[in-house]
Amino acid sequence: MSEATTEAGEATTEQGAARRGERADAARNRRAILRATEELLAECGAEHVSLDRVAAAAGVGKGTVFRRFGSRTGLFQALLADRAARLREAIDEEAAPLGTDGAPCERLLAFLDALADIAEHHLSLIAAHERACGEDKFDDPTYRGWHAHVSALVRELRPGLDAEFVAHMLLAAFDGELVRRLTADGDWTRFRRSVRDLADLLVGQGK
Repeated sequence: MSEATTEAGEATTEQGAARRGERADAARNRRAILRATEELLAECGAEHVSLDRVAAAAGVGKGTVFRRFGSRTGLFQALLADRAARLREAIDEEAAPLGTDGAPCERLLAFLDALADIAEHHLSLIAAHERACGEDKFDDPTYRGWHAHVSALVRELRPGLDAEFVAHMLLAAFDGELVRRLTADGDWTRFRRSVRDLADLLVGQGK
């Protein structure tokens, strides 16, 4: 092997290692930024979450936050997507009740229960996400994914219904400010039961 070939191979190896290092740094920064966003949201409220404050809390430059997320809205969208990632994975797996092995009714109720879990643990995030997105909430990737999943299940259960409309109605039950009001007494069991009752009212078999 020639000296030039050896040097070229070493350079390629070094470049590959550098790229892997950059990817690892980017992943670390992303985790730090999302963690800082969540902590500021919990401690100070959504109105005090800014790119400057998130950058300072995460220990990165404001430009890093801006390039990765673009805006406060982008931060909240990314954080919600991150916190809902496990639900997204479970939907695509086979295991019941959420996965493809479950019956449509079972999958729908399990999905609504899972959304209630997310709402219980991340209610401030859901409310902040909705306020930041405004009318664009329905185009948010996480919402679109949830809506597509619920629509598909409704379509299986009740082919005669407008599945897209019914899916919007079911997801409307998870409006952040509405959920905050309904669970002000801490009774999440009542909320979960009521959402299930709504699903039964809208898509219950034989009704």
